[in-house]
Amino acid sequence: MAAPPAARSVRIGRNGRETADPSRALLALGAGVLFAALIFAVNLLLAPAFDATLPTRVQDGLTLTLSVLIESLPFVGLGVILAIAIQVWVPAAWVERVLPRRAWPRRLVLAALGMLIPVCECGNVPFARGLMMRGLTPADTLAFLVAAPIVNPIVIITTHQAFGWSGGILVARVAGGYAVALLIGWVYSRHPDPQALLTERFRLACEDTAEAGGSRFRRSLAQFVIELRAVMPALVIGSAIAGAVQVVIPRSVLVAIGSNPVLSVVAMMLLAVTVALCSNVDSFFALSFASTFTTGSLVAFLVVGPLIDVKMIALLRTTFTTRVIAGISAVVALFAFALGTVMNLVL
Repeated sequence: MAAPPAARSVRIGRNGRETADPSRALLALGAGVLFAALIFAVNLLLAPAFDATLPTRVQDGLTLTLSVLIESLPFVGLGVILAIAIQVWVPAAWVERVLPRRAWPRRLVLAALGMLIPVCECGNVPFARGLMMRGLTPADTLAFLVAAPIVNPIVIITTHQAFGWSGGILVARVAGGYAVALLIGWVYSRHPDPQALLTERFRLACEDTAEAGGSRFRRSLAQFVIELRAVMPALVIGSAIAGAVQVVIPRSVLVAIGSNPVLSVVAMMLLAVTVALCSNVDSFFALSFASTFTTGSLVAFLVVGPLIDVKMIALLRTTFTTRVIAGISAVVALFAFALGTVMNLVL
């Protein structure tokens, strides 16, 4: 989908072509300098708390960053290919023919539809907009939109690849994502004015998507670029954060927080919101914390991240009002906190 003109980080040159905005490069450079300064400041202030020297920790952080990237890339590639197949080659109208007419069965089917749409939240949001354009209510669409980033087959495969069946993490993630999607769908089905849930920008966003022309091959190529530009920056940044945590936070602090049945859940939920990893690969990121954090906190991370991280919130804001997004975030956060805490107390 084309970004609205005001949201694009480009400038128009004298030749009429779009050029990159240099402010973004300066911002990235400034962030890098600040991060490097932070590493040295933390090392000076908390040197006795670390078990290894700064060069050793930096090397370990880089190793972890690269390992997360290398493990994730095959699944990212598969997710992009399948996203193109769904968004360009498969007609969206076929969904209508298989949906039940009654509300609860329809939401049950829509929440499970993510198992047939093997893409992360980046690809699910455009698909969900298409469902609403074809007559589905916002509440029904939310049931699909919340469940799909967790119950899709790529996420199930990668979560199993990372954790197997140990600790019930895979089952808790899939069942939890499905349950909270049905809960959110039910909550917003009670709204007296469903159209009030949507923003005025929604129509413009749908029109931009509908106006994409050209042959299917050209659209596929354009979609390939769009998907990579959406997924890869988040993956690289998330992987770097996973490595940076090993450099700037003493392991003793991680162990102290990670072993607490309540604090560990809160910490991993906050991390999930800020890291903004693609749900197809976030299980590999969570795996790096498996030795220091509780099982319940890992499940909370895996439920919260695909649904209310900063990237997903930005995507949802193109369609739903701020009030709706705040409500969704509150429901997901409370549900994930309860699920993670109960798992820590039971296991």
